[in-house]
Amino acid sequence: MTDMTPLRLGIAGLGTVGAGVVKIIRQKANLLASRTGRPVVITAVSARSRDKDRGVNLADYAWEDDPVALATRDDVDVFVELMGGDEGPAKDATEAAIAAGKDVVTANKALLAHHGHALAQSAEAAGRVIRFEAAVAGGIPVVKSLTEGLAGNDIDRVMGVMNGTCNYILTRMESAGLPYDEVFKEANQLGYLEADPNLDVGGIDAGHKLALLAAIAYGTRVDFDAVELEGIGSITIDDIKHAADMGYKIKLLGVAQLTGRGLEQRMTPCLVPATSPLGQLEGGTNMVVIEGDQVGQIVLRGAGAGEGPTASAVMSDVIDIARGTRISTFGKPAVELEDSRAARTSAPAPYYLRMMLDDKPGALAKIATVLGEAGISIDRMRQYDHAGGTAPVLIVTHKTTREALDSAISGFEATKILADGPVAIRIEAVS
Repeated sequence: MTDMTPLRLGIAGLGTVGAGVVKIIRQKANLLASRTGRPVVITAVSARSRDKDRGVNLADYAWEDDPVALATRDDVDVFVELMGGDEGPAKDATEAAIAAGKDVVTANKALLAHHGHALAQSAEAAGRVIRFEAAVAGGIPVVKSLTEGLAGNDIDRVMGVMNGTCNYILTRMESAGLPYDEVFKEANQLGYLEADPNLDVGGIDAGHKLALLAAIAYGTRVDFDAVELEGIGSITIDDIKHAADMGYKIKLLGVAQLTGRGLEQRMTPCLVPATSPLGQLEGGTNMVVIEGDQVGQIVLRGAGAGEGPTASAVMSDVIDIARGTRISTFGKPAVELEDSRAARTSAPAPYYLRMMLDDKPGALAKIATVLGEAGISIDRMRQYDHAGGTAPVLIVTHKTTREALDSAISGFEATKILADGPVAIRIEAVS
């Protein structure tokens, strides 16, 4: 039977995404009702400024200055949290909504990365759901893929490019031959960077997303503190050119995989084959690659941000709730989620090394000796034009561990022949 009781939303946060959600509901009311079997309506909204022009009519909705008051209104069934931030109003209002018996839809990866387990426990104990498709990779339905479509798989690996700003900077550096600092300024002028740019270029934003996907993929509690983070600030235009010479592209790549040592979670710059789907990813687009024991490899690609894609993801969660779909926050009951054993990167891989050596006889031989003593063999070595008494050197190793590589880097410093560097970047196996 069709339930004609409206699903009533309270939306907190009317920025780009919030305004986009309002537009979808206003423009597609009949489509939503036909697909869910009931009307989906907005009853109340909240934001910092009541008078700001958001390009959408809000006159039909009650206004609350306080998002906590919005979250606890009697005429709100689903609290839609689009404010952002892991503390303050977003956390307070989400907790209040759960306590008041509301379901929650959020795009807030920081909130869930830091408090997801506690919030999930509270919601599930109250018979409520928290849905967060929009928190990871914008319009790409990766959360739904892991919790539903791939629920019959043991997940071998989750990896992807999950921050469009970083991908824009790296691909722009390559296509225009511009240095990092110049493209960073350009991205900032275009409005691509967060108010705190380190959330983007430091890998924090993408690390939040990876922690959420890892929790779903491996049935563990969200553990953002265990994510190995390294941003893109040390990547030079020379690194990008050298990588291209060898058939690689540099990406800020998130990888989560369960090994014998524990759960590895890393969001770091990596080299990937230029011919791979990840290598061909341009601009601000996101891509997530999931490898399951039954399905093999699947690739999800799409817009990782923006009004339409992110609002679309919010609405996918709203539609599921309107249909009566009830799924545990992280794909299994929060009380069954296990503490993960955090593991640093242990899976062997080739590495790219770039360093500047003093132009002295025997310098290369000393580097090769240090690598050999650490058990690392050289696959390729290139020396570029000398300049000012220094010699730029590029080395690609055969597979080795990060532990062995760190030992070798310490040995390099002891030789007293390094003028600069080294920069070490993992080469990830991607088909």
